[in-house]
Amino acid sequence: MKRSTAVRVVGPLQWIVYPALAVVAATIILGMPVQLFGLRLPEPVIPMVLAFCWPLIRPSMIAPAVLFGLGVFLDLFWEGPLGLWSLALMSVYCTVLFARNLIAGHEGLIRFAWYAACTLGAFLMAYLIVAMRSGNPPAILSLVLQVLPTLLLYPAVDWLLERFDDSDTRFR
Repeated sequence: MKRSTAVRVVGPLQWIVYPALAVVAATIILGMPVQLFGLRLPEPVIPMVLAFCWPLIRPSMIAPAVLFGLGVFLDLFWEGPLGLWSLALMSVYCTVLFARNLIAGHEGLIRFAWYAACTLGAFLMAYLIVAMRSGNPPAILSLVLQVLPTLLLYPAVDWLLERFDDSDTRFR
């Protein structure tokens, strides 16, 4: 008699919708005008974590659409040029999707280096677009104060990849 094995099915609701809603909530919370000791809360681009993780977890057609929506949300929330963060997030998604075979199987420092390179590339592209659009470049200090907290979100990247990578045994 063949023994049945439990299959842990992880659908798009668990690895796309719930993290996207958590990212929106965290962005709204960190966007509140709260000051502690004269310092404001950091405003990292939290969807960058999802743009890096989703193509490594499982490429899908839903993830880019959700990333586009998250980018539009960031543009409207931060009152920036419409489409700026959608383009930046989609560029990270596409870069990681094409480099997926190079990144897969690596852990720790190598994966952080890829995350940092993708994040810095997205911020550079956003910086150049804003500088060309407005005619003068934004302040470097404010850029650095947004890049550093975004880079410090790497433990969330690592947690998502460990949590959802190979979580559906049907794809092994």
